[in-house]
Amino acid sequence: MIELTIDGIKAKVEEGTTVLEAAREMGIIIPTLCYHPGLSPYGACRVCMVEVVKGDHSSLEASCTLPVEQGQVILTNSEKVTRARKLIVELLLSSCPNSKTLQDMAANMGINKVRFKIKDRGCILCGRCVRYCKEQMKSGGIGFVGRGTSRRVATAFDVTPEECRNCGGCEWICPVCEKACMADSLIDGLCGGCQNLAPVETCLVCTGCSESVSPQGHKVY
Repeated sequence: MIELTIDGIKAKVEEGTTVLEAAREMGIIIPTLCYHPGLSPYGACRVCMVEVVKGDHSSLEASCTLPVEQGQVILTNSEKVTRARKLIVELLLSSCPNSKTLQDMAANMGINKVRFKIKDRGCILCGRCVRYCKEQMKSGGIGFVGRGTSRRVATAFDVTPEECRNCGGCEWICPVCEKACMADSLIDGLCGGCQNLAPVETCLVCTGCSESVSPQGHKVY
């Protein structure tokens, strides 16, 4: 068993546990997007970052990929963590502004403006669909192609592979396409209908969405 301290509370967890898993066992909520309990940890979205304190110094680490260590001191909601998470959510919203999940997350964090240029890509490149296809469906029909701003989820050589079973799992597992804020206009990148409200089952300005992964990549309708 490994003993560590999270937000001033000491706990003992099994060796091999991640900080995210340890926090959840203690009832401490850490927001996540790319993480899913049925998939391997990826650490792409960085929303789950926590502050790891080591003496007079500290660092920000993705809790979903950070293994617990003896004597570890973790802060999940410090000022440093809060600032970093807000910045990350702003960046994610700039590339996927119609996501109700992201809009709710921004509202809960008190974000009142997205300071980055809005370029709706309909995808945050979290890799959940790619990992689901490979690890759960044993297909690997989709993956990442391109680099930098051209990076996207698509099929190899833009050809629909025989391995694809059309299971719809890539849509089901996606953290940002399950619900969509389809407001006619966004104010500073935010959906006014959801701003400063706690997450609810439905949003008056939102409609459902459907998504498919074609050879050309993610398309949101």
